[in-house]
Amino acid sequence: MLDTFQPLAFSLTLTLAFAGAAHAAPDDKPDLRAAYTKYEFRIPMRDGVRLFTSVYVPKDSSKSYPFLVERTPYSAGVNVDGQLRYGVDFYPRRLGPSADFSDAGYIFVRQDVRGRYMSEGKWQEMTPHANSKLQPGEGNESRDMHDTVDWLLKHVANNNGKVGIHGISYPGFYTAASIIDSHPAIKAASPQAPITDLYMGDDSYHGGAFMLAANYDFYASFTEEKNPTPLPKTWTDFDYGTTSGYDYFLQRLTLSNILAGLEPKQQAYLRPTIEHDTYDEFWKTRNLAPHLKNVKAAVLTVGGWFDAEDPAGPFATYRAIGKHNPGIFNGLVVGPWVHGGWAGGDGKRLGHVQFDSKTSEHFNQKLLFPFFEQQLKGVKPAQPIAAVNTFETGTNVWRQYSAWPPAPARARMLYLGPNGTLSWQQPAQANAFDEYVSDPRKPVPFIGYPATGVPREYMVSDQRFASSRPDVLVYQSEVLEEDVTIAGPVTPKLFVSTTGSDSDFVVKLIDVYPADYPEHAEEATSRDVAPPTLKMGGYQQLVRGNPLRGKFRNSFEKPEPFVPGKVEPLSYQLGDVQHTFRRGHRIMVHVQSSWFPLVDLNPQTFTSIPKAKPEDFVKATQRVYRAPGSASGLQLMVMP
Repeated sequence: MLDTFQPLAFSLTLTLAFAGAAHAAPDDKPDLRAAYTKYEFRIPMRDGVRLFTSVYVPKDSSKSYPFLVERTPYSAGVNVDGQLRYGVDFYPRRLGPSADFSDAGYIFVRQDVRGRYMSEGKWQEMTPHANSKLQPGEGNESRDMHDTVDWLLKHVANNNGKVGIHGISYPGFYTAASIIDSHPAIKAASPQAPITDLYMGDDSYHGGAFMLAANYDFYASFTEEKNPTPLPKTWTDFDYGTTSGYDYFLQRLTLSNILAGLEPKQQAYLRPTIEHDTYDEFWKTRNLAPHLKNVKAAVLTVGGWFDAEDPAGPFATYRAIGKHNPGIFNGLVVGPWVHGGWAGGDGKRLGHVQFDSKTSEHFNQKLLFPFFEQQLKGVKPAQPIAAVNTFETGTNVWRQYSAWPPAPARARMLYLGPNGTLSWQQPAQANAFDEYVSDPRKPVPFIGYPATGVPREYMVSDQRFASSRPDVLVYQSEVLEEDVTIAGPVTPKLFVSTTGSDSDFVVKLIDVYPADYPEHAEEATSRDVAPPTLKMGGYQQLVRGNPLRGKFRNSFEKPEPFVPGKVEPLSYQLGDVQHTFRRGHRIMVHVQSSWFPLVDLNPQTFTSIPKAKPEDFVKATQRVYRAPGSASGLQLMVMP
């Protein structure tokens, strides 16, 4: 059982827990053993590399079945008492995304991708789709999937000639990458929490700022190994030597000192991520979106509003598939979930914030299972699946649309005003601004309690700890007399100046609960429940936040220093949101220049931050302007 503030160890923890690797010993689930026969194959690719593949075939041979495939870098083995094991005697607790799938009958396939675990070849970070200079053992995910499907169709009996693919996080990336120029037998695909562009808003960078805590946590465990890997293997967590990631990273200050805390093997994948701190060819070749073409399958992309790892990926995948592949079913589901939360929890709440229903059950039973049943078996769903199914937080209801963002949503500016006010009216006072001093040696924390890694609830956490800091600007609306529903991207449009030559600007959109907000009974058995001591009256719920590293205000490829004191415009996206600020609540906005250690420190001196020295980290005075012609605010997509 995870406690409230259990940090997520990036995609690693999710996959072990939910995506098929956290499995039982052979005798724990005899019904699967009775219903399915397990086979293990080493399927040859066109270049001779062999990929390890587990196949579970229904024992009832009186009918044919479609394949349901998951490709993963996290092991196709079975977790037995914390150790990953291979062998036909080891069965999982569950096959497929939910029990409905194994009950309905599918041929389940799990495959180690190149260079991971029992597969041969060389693993690549976010395998570039177009790579004319492949090194020995490197491959292409679309071709590997094509060769795998071809082999399965010819060598596994009782298949109906149809293939579905699914996967969460990195397996979500492999799902999307596998349907480019796809094999005609692939009829359905569900990339879930897929990484699409590591630099642009997914795991590695947000607004040009490095996502420090999560990446450090992940790459300390996700390391390069000689493959096929001898098993069993036991996962190990990184020992910070403290309960506070804030203290751990601040003590080391610079990225070079932080990297030095890892062993060479742990640095192998992390170092390139840190050193490529601009949007260069390393990242461009790993952006999957431009290559999502010639997709023949129906696609249902899935994401979570509170996914700390890959919040942008589902929207980027959905948009790219729609742009390049007219005529196919291109669906999108977004619920009130953390990274992969729909696969491992009931989705009723996150931290102290409640969603009033089992949203994960709704998704799995009403959307995902019917999608695959329809596309792979021709079973008509009880209710047609809408192109877009999204959960509206605040009101806690599911909505259906024909596209995202919803057509009725209209852009409106919410302006920062005098004396910490927030209004739809543009301010009239000339030469008006607010200012604060940002000190990178005393950065604003991203949570109000000690933790290592990234706690799952941080994306809805109470912001009152930050509102009281002098280096955080706070703007708040009057009490709302009507509900305000936003659906679509949130876009800060700021006018700023700094006494430094570089600075981060972090903007947070917050829902302030009324002082008399009614209390709810806590559910101590829920995986994401928070301690029952906090009263929700006055709670300041984070709705969305993100940074922009100021030197990237005009280009992520060519950073530019600030001219100290010069007023400049900044515009960037916090990400997509669907939330209703209820009548009686207030809307709040924070502006600050650090968010540590979620985001690495900006020294506020224009330099290559991976090479920054301790003396580069200096205080800077930041100004945010709110005058005619330089009126700062947030552009929201407001529903009528």
